[in-house]
Formats: sequence, C-alpha cells, structure tokens
Amino acid sequence: MRSGWEALLRSMPVTHSQELSPSLIEVDDFIAKLWNVHLAVQKEGYVQELSLGLFRSDYMVHVDVSMFGGQNLDDYALQVKQVEFNTIASSFGGLSSRVSELHRHLLSANAYPHTDPPLITASSLPTNPSIASLSAGLLAAHKAYGRSRSNPPLPLCILFVVQEPERNVFDQRHLEYHLTTHSQVPTFRLPFASVLDQTHIPTSNPMRPLIYTPPQLPNTPYEVTTLYLRAGYSPAEYPSDQSWTGRLHLERSAAIKCPSILTHLAGSKKVQQILATPDSPHLALFLPDPKVEERVRRTFARMYPLGDGSKAARHANSMLSTDIPIMDPEMAIQCYVLKPQREGGGNNIYRNAIRPFLKDMPEHQKRAYILMEIIQPPKLCNSILRNGKVESGEVIGELGIYGVCLWRNGKDGVKKGETLENWEAGYLLRTKGKESDEGGVAAGFGAVDSCLLVDV
Repeated sequence: MRSGWEALLRSMPVTHSQELSPSLIEVDDFIAKLWNVHLAVQKEGYVQELSLGLFRSDYMVHVDVSMFGGQNLDDYALQVKQVEFNTIASSFGGLSSRVSELHRHLLSANAYPHTDPPLITASSLPTNPSIASLSAGLLAAHKAYGRSRSNPPLPLCILFVVQEPERNVFDQRHLEYHLTTHSQVPTFRLPFASVLDQTHIPTSNPMRPLIYTPPQLPNTPYEVTTLYLRAGYSPAEYPSDQSWTGRLHLERSAAIKCPSILTHLAGSKKVQQILATPDSPHLALFLPDPKVEERVRRTFARMYPLGDGSKAARHANSMLSTDIPIMDPEMAIQCYVLKPQREGGGNNIYRNAIRPFLKDMPEHQKRAYILMEIIQPPKLCNSILRNGKVESGEVIGELGIYGVCLWRNGKDGVKKGETLENWEAGYLLRTKGKESDEGGVAAGFGAVDSCLLVDV
C-alpha cells in the first residue's frame, strides 16, 4: 500500500501536473502561489533532477455500520481507510521511535500488570526504526548530490528549514543527532524567515549551488546538498512577498529538496480529492498497474469537491442539503467532515458544524474545501497520559506508515523518471479520546503511542 502511494506521488509531479494544475490553483491563493513558484523555476530551468520524499501515509480502521445489522464488532466488515498522505514536514518520526523504546523499557522493568497468558511480550512490541530509517533517507540524498558545485569546492551539509519558534524541536533533533553521530554529516537548522539572510546562490555559477553560512561560523560557508523542509506548509509562514521570494530562492537552487514544490502540491487535499472521488479516472493515469490501482483505491474514503458544478459536487450538495429524500438530513451530515487545503491539526469542520459554516459562503469560495466521508473506527478502551494526567475511556487509533523515496525526475515525453531508493521507515501510532475529531499531536488532540501486536 505504501509503495503504491509513493509510486503515485512520484509520477504525479512529473507526468501529469499540468492536468491537475487548474484544479489546484483555483482552490485558494496559497495553492496558486505555490504553483507560481514552480512555474517561475520551470521557466528558468530546474538544475536539480533528484527529489527526496520522507512521506507518511495515515490510516484508520473503518467499520461501515450502514451495511450491516449486527450488534458486535465481529458482525461488521473491518476496512483500512486512508486519512491522508503527508508529503511535507511529516512529523513525529523522532518521538514515535522513542515512545516505542519507552514501552519496551517498561516491559523489561516489569512495569506492566501480569496476565495469563502474557499479553505484552518482547515479540508483541515491535521495534520502530523511524529515527534511523528517516535519517538514512536524508543521508542517501546527501550522498546522491555528489561533489561540491562551487569553485573552489566547499564543505557539504544538510539544512533543516524550520519554523520560528519551533514547538516540535525535540522530534526533529533526534534525526539531526543521528546524522551527526552515526554519519558525521554537518547538519544545521535555519528558520524559514531567515532563508534570504543566511543563504545565497552565486550569480556567476550556472549550477546554482545553495550556500549557507552559519551565524556562529561567519568564515566557514557550506554548500547545501539537501533541504529538509519542516516549515513552509502554512499560509501564516508567508506574511510578505519576501517570504515567497525565499521559497523561490530555495526551489531554484541545486540542493535536493525534501519535498520539492511539486511534491508539496501533490500532497494537497485537493489532489487527494481528485483521486478519491468515486468514478474518478485520474488514478489509473498515475498507476497503470490495475492491481496496484485497485489496492490503493480500496483505501480511499469517498471525497467530493464543492462549488465546481460537477456531478460529484452536486452529490456533495445533496448530502449537505436539509431536504434529503432518502434519509434523515441530520443523520446524513454526521457522516462527513469538511477539509481545507491546510496541513496540521485543528483546521477541519465536523458534522453539525458544516452547514452553518457554509451557509453564507459564496459558491466560488467553497472550492477551497473538500467534503470527505468520516472514517468510523471500532470502539476500543485504553488510557492516555497527557500533561501529567491519566485519562481512561474509549479511544481511537491512527496509524501512520513512514516511507523514504529518492528519485530522479523524468521529463514528460522525453525522459522517464527513475526510483533510486525506496523503503519503509517505521511508523507513528497516535491515540486520542473518542470524543476528539482531530488527531494532531502537536495541535493538542492526540498522544504518541506504539503498537501492541495480538493474534486474531
């Protein structure tokens, strides 16, 4: 499943971005400006043909209660449904690995209650290699960059582009420390707002190397091999034209981007809606293998556009109407969530709040949102430790699978793309209270967890 999605994300920016671009740039100004960055670099000419993706595909178990009449979980068909595919700043690879180690440590310290037969064992707590695996992806890009393009040659480094202030710093630090400790690769952090102040591209060098001079080392410039963007995904990070100039500056450089601007766009909610709308022909264009296409399609929760006059949009409008002849309109709205083109938790509109939110919105503004069927997970009971307090009750789990992909971009009709590296890179399990619709840990809705494997 993960490899199918990564094949999809690799092919979309290269072979069919022009086909999807009208739908992307019409949804909102932020998407349009990201697309304009690509057009500007495309006009000048890209100088880096390699792209790196540190992806995370998030899934939940779904129970389609509308199709069955049983009272017990065994009476329902359980399905794996995708929540979203993250292409930029896929977080918690550092902390999820540490939580897994914490739970294994508690087992070794006999901290868990005794059961007969034992439920929690060394074999039922799988290791989580996300720190080592994601760091290995950054290292692979660093090595693939090759020699310095500067004259004279400069020392090479990896640059983490981060928010300021950065609330998720400890998650990111684990990847940095692994790179410096195990690979001796110079790794630096640069606030997104300081890109133009602390980096430059020599105008006399047509290969456009990105040069970074650490403030603490003013006489030691480095050439950046790999840009790891943990920032730049929110409109709030672009308060001025200078911010967009900074993003363009990074994109036109020779550094390998994680992600490139096109891969960033390919992970938008609008693209996922275009692929997941029932009867959409787009998925087959990107995944020509019918078996892979069907495997990926089965994970889709239904998604619909709004305000574009299409058949799918008319269906969405009927679901949002208070005059639904086939079902109680108040019951119908309970099955949906409204999503904007934004990353991070806390942006979605759920259930009964959808109609009031859309009531006075002009039709053209509705295009900035997608309507998605809510995934209905089975009931589970557990305890969550948050802010020093233990809370027990019904919970929901969301499993994210990390993946690393390094590829050489193709040219439509001229050159075929090539996958250089591709591997699974650990997991993130988030647990939240059943009453919480959102799942973002950094936004305060969930807690980092680890898997316990049981026989079924």
